[in-house]
Amino acid sequence: MPDRSLRVHREVVSYVRRSERMNPSQEKAWAAHADRLLIPVPSRGLDTSVHPDARIDWASAFGREAPLMVEIGSGRGEALVALALRHPDANVVAFEVFAPAIASTMSRIARHEVGNVRIVKANGAEGLKHLFADSALEQVWTFFPDPWHKARHHKRRLVSPEFAALVAAKLRPGGLWRLATDWEDYALAMREVLDGAPGLQNVHGGWAPRWAERPVTKYEARGLAAGRSVFDLTYQRTPTANGDAPTVGDLLHRTPRPDAHGEAAL
Repeated sequence: MPDRSLRVHREVVSYVRRSERMNPSQEKAWAAHADRLLIPVPSRGLDTSVHPDARIDWASAFGREAPLMVEIGSGRGEALVALALRHPDANVVAFEVFAPAIASTMSRIARHEVGNVRIVKANGAEGLKHLFADSALEQVWTFFPDPWHKARHHKRRLVSPEFAALVAAKLRPGGLWRLATDWEDYALAMREVLDGAPGLQNVHGGWAPRWAERPVTKYEARGLAAGRSVFDLTYQRTPTANGDAPTVGDLLHRTPRPDAHGEAAL
């Protein structure tokens, strides 16, 4: 009999489900590159979910041991490819849920001859939770997540106390979480959540200067053209008092209950 505990009912996620229809060039890119670039993971029902027992040997997936960097929500790969090129000594894992965007990313990777990126078509929060050991990551990138403007939708926002605890546990001591948004209310909500998150320290004590390595994507350019400001943040994973890395359980135990900003399901 199927395991009913793994069924997903009205799952709260930080993204809107969109059409999976690809144009001919995207279909061509998928056919040409998916076998090499896409890492399949077992799900627990929905095709963007990650089964709790899923495991990936990242050294085998990349063919080498190297520091791991993760982007949550890589879109069409503009920032992903540029940053992977700037960090050739890192293994870069991208989480994206939309097949057309992944196909466009594959095409971009092939055009720029990038060899250090692998893509997972899955909810990035679940992937982070199940597919990486604690203290395994050098950096995590969260650029322009969906702001979910309406108050009743704030529970869908990715940056929540629970997600902060998860990222903190997966980063190595000294590892960095880089974020950016062009919506001021979400930026302020991020600051409120992350400045009080156990295991994380605001590197600049406030807003971070723009990370010079992050390119201006088409999405960001549209926001700037509309008159919005971009808010950057950088947080560093701190060790526990005894110097050991905290686990997800340690940090969740010390995490305050969610406030009005809500939480995203992990």
